[in-house]
Amino acid sequence: MRSLENLIVLITGAGKGLGRSHALLMAERGADVIVQDENLAAVEDTAALVAKLGRRAEPISSDVADAQATQNAIAGAEAKLGRIDVLVNNAGISGQHMEISDIEPARLARMLAVHVGGAFHCVQAVVPGMKRRRSGAIVNTSSAWGMTGWPVSSHYCAAKAALLGATKAWAKEFAPYNIRVNAIAPGWIDTGKFPAGKVEQWTRGIPLGRFGRPIEISALVAFLASPESAFITGQVVSPNGGETIVGI
Repeated sequence: MRSLENLIVLITGAGKGLGRSHALLMAERGADVIVQDENLAAVEDTAALVAKLGRRAEPISSDVADAQATQNAIAGAEAKLGRIDVLVNNAGISGQHMEISDIEPARLARMLAVHVGGAFHCVQAVVPGMKRRRSGAIVNTSSAWGMTGWPVSSHYCAAKAALLGATKAWAKEFAPYNIRVNAIAPGWIDTGKFPAGKVEQWTRGIPLGRFGRPIEISALVAFLASPESAFITGQVVSPNGGETIVGI
């Protein structure tokens, strides 16, 4: 399936984890990929893997919370590849399961700067070109916790909830230019970083009885980025194995 044939996709936080998974699947489906991450070595590793799949890969490194550095890097990549058709706002940091009494002002500010500020900076960078072409797709990465909350990590929940509001606002703002904006809100995903005991405990609350797999999230992102979802905008899709079903 080549549903992203010849599209140019910018994926933030693509040095590892879900971002790398997105990059590789989208390359397999025909996209060229601008690989962004704060970690330059990781960016170069992902870009090399994309290139092995026969697609162009442009690595850029910046902290998405730094508006000027990130927008300069994106502008350089766009000039080199000619355009950016799709933006996937994937960059983020962990909430670290903290109670509110332990969340210092600097930690709260950093959480919002990366998740919310980072998404704003990247959207501001790519939208002018999308408007000129009257075409584009943006996929924001929220979380099931942004929909339901969680007893700890309220700063993380708040940041992810803010992205849901931004998604709907941007969908309305950009619709006249045929730019679609959607969000994913994943539940528990097996990225290999959770202790076995915790996985067993948390799995009990998931009706499907397991964590999600990175490829399952990447497939959803690829669909929302593709022409196959041309009539979908302003939506939040939460792949969570049924965890958020009312009454479960």
